Amino acid sequence: MIYSMTAFSHLELKKEWGNAVWEIRSVNQRFLETYFRLPETFRNLEMTLRERLRSSLTRGKVECSLRIELNNNQNNGLALNQEYAKQVISSLQWLKETANEGEINLVDILRFPGVVDVQNQDLDQISQDLLAGFEQILTDFIAMRGREGENLQQLIQQRLDAIAEEASKVQAQMPTILQWQKERLQQRFDELNLQIDPQRLEQEMVLLAQRVDVAEELDRLQLHVKETTSILKKGGAVGRKLDFMMQELNREANTLASKSINADVTNSAVELKVLIEQMREQIQNLE
Repeated sequence: MIYSMTAFSHLELKKEWGNAVWEIRSVNQRFLETYFRLPETFRNLEMTLRERLRSSLTRGKVECSLRIELNNNQNNGLALNQEYAKQVISSLQWLKETANEGEINLVDILRFPGVVDVQNQDLDQISQDLLAGFEQILTDFIAMRGREGENLQQLIQQRLDAIAEEASKVQAQMPTILQWQKERLQQRFDELNLQIDPQRLEQEMVLLAQRVDVAEELDRLQLHVKETTSILKKGGAVGRKLDFMMQELNREANTLASKSINADVTNSAVELKVLIEQMREQIQNLE
């Protein structure tokens, strides 16, 4: 299975000690970058959470946030940091007087990180519940990346099939194109009243065929399509490999366009480049 780097997951926890909400979201990034927004009381969990992410993901900018609200009936185990609370109130009072507006809400002060501490035994239980919740949301998050990856794989495979079909179409046209070019060359000689022996004409045709021969490019296109399909089927972190394959496919399409002597071949080369660019945009989303 291949995985998208773009996903979002949300989880609500309801426990005896209160409620918590985990959220994980990720977007495209060349490497893996992790960011955490945690309440100050549970900042010590960040290292464990970061290592858990790094063991499960390889690419993407991942943001994790935790919101927690303790039940009032569980507050027997809470301790008010009075000195810190005074500093917070003093700072808020100064801001109110300076701005000459706003009100000081005591409930907001209690929720301010560090004003209320939870006893150690309660923290241990809450931390265990939070870590268990993180494992659950991480599983859902990875599954969502997998579903998005499957959708992208189908889109990419459709375009690979279209590239193979376009290459086969050009390959089938080549004998007709060479015969048309031969007749055109003979017609040009006739118009100029030039007499040329058949052997010389054959030599000219060989030179022309060499200049317009795209068999090698078409063969490489088909090989690149097969290799890209194989990479998709193997799964895992395939984004960088597929990005390299897009460069190889694009190189052959450019060469095909430069050698084109026929409108149909030119149109096919343009279509190939469009298909490759569509794939490249989708691959930017893959892990």
